[in-house]
Formats: sequence, C-alpha cells, structure tokens
Amino acid sequence: MDLESVRQAGVDGVRLLRASVLLSDGRWWTLADLVRETATSRRTIESLLRELPLEHRGERFRIPPDQAREYNTGTLADISDPVAHLTPDYAEALKRLDGLIAAGPRGRQALDHVAATPDTVLRRALLLGARFRLDGARLLCVGDHDLTSLAVRMIHPHVEVTVVDVDERILAHIDAAGLGVRTLWADLRLGLAPSARGWADLAITDPPYTAAGVGLFTGRAAEGLRDRDQGRILLAYGASERTPALALKVQSALHDLNLLNEAIFPDFNRYYGAEAIGSAADLYVLRPTAKTWPAVAARIDGLATAIYTQGPQAVESAPAAEHRLPEDAEYDLLVGDWARDTLPRVPRVRLSTWLAKPYASDPERVAIAVPAGLETAIPRLLLATRARHITACTQAPPPTPPAYLSTVYALTVKGTTIEASRRPPAPGDLVRKILDNAHGKAANTWREGLTSARGLTKNQARALVPEWAAAAVLELPEHRLEGLQASVEATLSG
Repeated sequence: MDLESVRQAGVDGVRLLRASVLLSDGRWWTLADLVRETATSRRTIESLLRELPLEHRGERFRIPPDQAREYNTGTLADISDPVAHLTPDYAEALKRLDGLIAAGPRGRQALDHVAATPDTVLRRALLLGARFRLDGARLLCVGDHDLTSLAVRMIHPHVEVTVVDVDERILAHIDAAGLGVRTLWADLRLGLAPSARGWADLAITDPPYTAAGVGLFTGRAAEGLRDRDQGRILLAYGASERTPALALKVQSALHDLNLLNEAIFPDFNRYYGAEAIGSAADLYVLRPTAKTWPAVAARIDGLATAIYTQGPQAVESAPAAEHRLPEDAEYDLLVGDWARDTLPRVPRVRLSTWLAKPYASDPERVAIAVPAGLETAIPRLLLATRARHITACTQAPPPTPPAYLSTVYALTVKGTTIEASRRPPAPGDLVRKILDNAHGKAANTWREGLTSARGLTKNQARALVPEWAAAAVLELPEHRLEGLQASVEATLSG
C-alpha cells in the first residue's frame, strides 16, 4: 500500500494506517464514526478516503473484501486508554449513563458544548479510581455538560462531588438524577462559586477549547482545590493534528499558571461531533506548584470574558458597543464596564466584585452594565444588592425574568433595559428574608426564621432545612430558587 496521504503525514501516518485497517475489516463505517474511532480530523480522513477504493451502502462505506488484504496492515495498538480493560465490568453503569446522557439537555453552541460519549465519561471515573486514592476525597467538576459527576458517583459513591456550571438545565438534570451531587451556579467569567473555593482534592474540567477558555476554567479549578500539595486538575483539551500552533497556545496558557503537566493520555476523550479535531481530546493531568496560586491570583480576573469559539462571547467576535446612560441620569453606583465618560463622578465596581461580596455602602440607585453572553447572571446581579432601584442594561433584549424575582422587585422590561424597583417586605415573609440576604447561606436565614416562627430549637430547625440550602443564595441553581417558596412553606407548616 502506497498512499500519498500516509506519506505526507510522515511518522504521524499511523493514524491513517489505523483508518485503513478499520475500513478493511469488513465493517461498514460512517465518516463520523471513523473520525471518532481514529481521533483524526474530518479533513484528514476525507483526504485518505479520496485515495481508497470504497464501496457504499447509503452513507456507510468500506474497502471491498476482495481488496481488503492490500490495505489491512495488521492490528495497531491503541495507547490512549489505560483503563479500557476495566470497562467490561461496568456494563450496567454504562447503560445507565447512556440513558442519562441521552435524556440530558441539548448542547448550547454559544457555550461550545459537545457531548462526550458515555464510554468516555465512564472511563474518566475509572481513571480517577485507578490513578488516585479516593477515600475521603472531594471532586470538583468545573462545568459538567458531559455528566462526569454522575459517572463518578455511580462508580465511587463514597466520593463527594460538586458541580459548578452556568447552564441551569445541566444543574437541574444532575439534581434530578438523585445521585447526591451538589450543584452550584456560577459564571466562571465572574468568579467561582464561593462554596467551591478551597473545597476539593481533585478537579476536572472540559472547557471551551480556546487559550482564554482553558486558562479561565483551569484557573478556577485551581481555586477550588483545598489540597495545594497533592491536589490535581484533570483537563480535557483537543486540537486538530493539522494545527499544532493552537495546542501550543493553550499549553502556554497552562504554563502561565505554573502548572506541571504530569501526564497526557492522548485521544482519551471521544465526542459526538467536533469532527474538526477528530471528535477527540487528550486528557491532561496537571499538578499545581507553589507558584500556581500567585499566578492564578494575578492573571485570572484579567482574562477576557470572550472565551468561546462561537456566539456573542466568541474570541473573534466584534467588540460590543459600550453601555451608556443619559447625561442627566442620577445613580449612586455603576456596576460593570460602562463607557469611561458615563457619569464620571459616580463610583464604579466590577461585576465579579459585586457578586463576590456585599457592597460596602448602601446605594439607593444602581445601574448595571451586562455584557453580551452574560444575561443568565441578571437575576443574581439584581439580588446582590438592597438598592431601592436598579437599572440593568443589556446588549440584546434580555430573557424573561424568573418568577421568584417578583418577591423582591417590581420589574419592567423595555427593549434592552430592565428597571427593578424594590418592593417593601411583608411582615414574616421568610422567603423574602432569604433572598434579601443573597450573599449569605440560605440555610442560616432559613433556620433563624424557623426558630422565630415556630419556636424551634436551632437543632430542630436545622433538621428541617434541606442540605442544598447550605450554599449562598447567589450560587443556588435556578430550579432551587424557583422552588424556594414551596420548600419554605413546607418547613413552616410541617
């Protein structure tokens, strides 16, 4: 066999030889399946297919059996998977994962979602158990569209697992699985959920495959580690074999965080889609060093919010128009990135600071600039203050405000502006008290309300408050906030 595409690939031609072996073993292949199985970009596989004699059956193809011997160069070893031999013992778990992933929310293009295969998610869990001692361990999933958290809880039920994600649908789906995973909302561009800081022994992330995205998600993963000496970060990242410069740029971002690249398992992760990178990604095992923490502190808040490859927060998207207010507008505080000449004498605060802690003073009127792509943060940005009036300005018409906000605000949406006027609290309204203390743990306010309303002891009240309320209100998933009224009423009347 003398194929030009194999010759041009040089020593990396082994991936094309593997493809020819697969095509000559009698099975029928689709292009997507062949790309994923060989972890080779669609473009490279297409160049090989143009040289091969193929027979077709609909969208499937193979090398005809009478010519297969010429192209079958023998079985080629797959070095990408150190735990493949363990998977046959977990057939039931794999079946359940298949169902959970199939029933999960569809990927969002603007968040660079590409679904990992159930087999990949299972092998991630198995690799954690094979590589690390998990007794008493905590795992932080920094984003979890792939549902790695569920696989880990199925295979290692003694491991505590927390998921931090911006996609409310994923958090709700993970909670609905009932596997004991703690879920927290956070837009990582604005900060890691406070309850996840310094919490984990291990962290895993499959971020947007841009240098900024990998740097941000990995930096947040580092912030989540409590074990600064022995903790590890597992990172999924893939690039086409045709674009090594892109991979180098990402590795430079990791180097800037002073992370030791302890191991790389090539092509460990496989996906439905992402054919430009061979529907595959390597799995990095990263170890922080003493210099990681100052590097994270110095760099992470300076990373751009444009971290994706598509949508309004894409790396290559055009700069958004600056937010402005009328010259005669009266506000006590500006939150976010406003045009420099907008009310220059009014104090300003960053969005990340606004969400991280209560503002020092008590402003009456606040204006918030919401960048394109961060609209899901609007409910939290409104709850983060007790100002009497808030104006939130967006780049595009904002989503419909969730119903629970009406407990706190009278809301008016006009074009790209939300006007929120604070309602006076009703006496004894425990839900309102919880939402008013948004930076604090919901459980604390809830427990105090129960002791006052029902005359319970602290221990009796604590037993009634659900475990998920141990998080700050601002980091609770939306489905928890939407159900807060019913949950509180059940404890008041129970």
